[in-house]
Amino acid sequence: MDEVVIYGSYGYTGELVAEEAVDRGLNPVLAGRNRRTIERQATELGCNYEVVGLDEPRALDAMLADATAVLHCAGPFSRTWEPMVDACLRTGTHYLDITGELGVFEAIHDRDSEADEAGVMLLPGVGFDVVPTDCLGAHLHERLPEADTLELAFHAEMGASTGTAKTLVEHIDEGGAVRRDGRIRQVGVAHESRTIDFGWGHDGRHAASIPWGDVATAYYTTGIPNVTVYMSMPPSAVRQTRLAGTLSPVLGLPPVKAGLQWLIEQTTDGPDADERASGESLVWGEARAAGGDRVISRLRGPHTYTLTVETAMATVERVLDGNVHTGYQTPAGAYGPDLILDIDGVEREDVL
Repeated sequence: MDEVVIYGSYGYTGELVAEEAVDRGLNPVLAGRNRRTIERQATELGCNYEVVGLDEPRALDAMLADATAVLHCAGPFSRTWEPMVDACLRTGTHYLDITGELGVFEAIHDRDSEADEAGVMLLPGVGFDVVPTDCLGAHLHERLPEADTLELAFHAEMGASTGTAKTLVEHIDEGGAVRRDGRIRQVGVAHESRTIDFGWGHDGRHAASIPWGDVATAYYTTGIPNVTVYMSMPPSAVRQTRLAGTLSPVLGLPPVKAGLQWLIEQTTDGPDADERASGESLVWGEARAAGGDRVISRLRGPHTYTLTVETAMATVERVLDGNVHTGYQTPAGAYGPDLILDIDGVEREDVL
């Protein structure tokens, strides 16, 4: 039963993941609801496939019956996680996904006891959000165990796939979020900003706070009760982001969201191979303790989508090897802060 199902395998990221899985000698089952697309992909890659919709619980159970794990790549995950997690709990299948959605991490965390009783691991966020940031947060916590405040930031030459862009639209009206005293608090969009030295020639970058997945996961990994996450963006982009926040009641209307997502489908492809090969991602983190002690560390790695593929495969291979921790897990919580260092091209440095 050493089998992984890749659901949503023909989306932008799912396709990259499926190709890498085959290149590594795995024999994934490709799955999704679009028969024509999945049949073409399966023929090209020489894989078995299943045509299954997320609204077909019996078919999902049959698909997962012989699987060790599913790698769920079909977003927006706020709409898709629950039926897949339900099916995994019914069939005893380990669940992995590539979400970056804050609310999804929290919702899946609420299924922890069910998963533990079922002997199932629930490990969302095995891509760029949140493996590098989660691992850096765990590393900082090891360096300063008494830390009560954690700040994380990233600078990335991302581009965006259709799925990523549609997910951003899905949550366009939700504002910002931070964790304070162990609880997630809603705040204004880009409500905090600061200058960050990402290193490697990217010093002095302006960054603004965002409701990144680590607002959920870093707390579960480290226990640090105060967490803020930043993304590098120029001051002009911060102003535009804050302006968009004032328009969120309009942008969040279902017809407006639907129109924006339709436009994305017509105009967005995602970065090509050359862009992925030449891009890089940078992560910065600082942990502070009440007594004034602080530590700072940084990561440098490949393009975000390349990193997502590599970290997803690293976790899949661990699961297929039997390295599993039941219940809700985070990447660094399950596999330690050095998980990210197993990825080619990633380096870490301690600054302070």
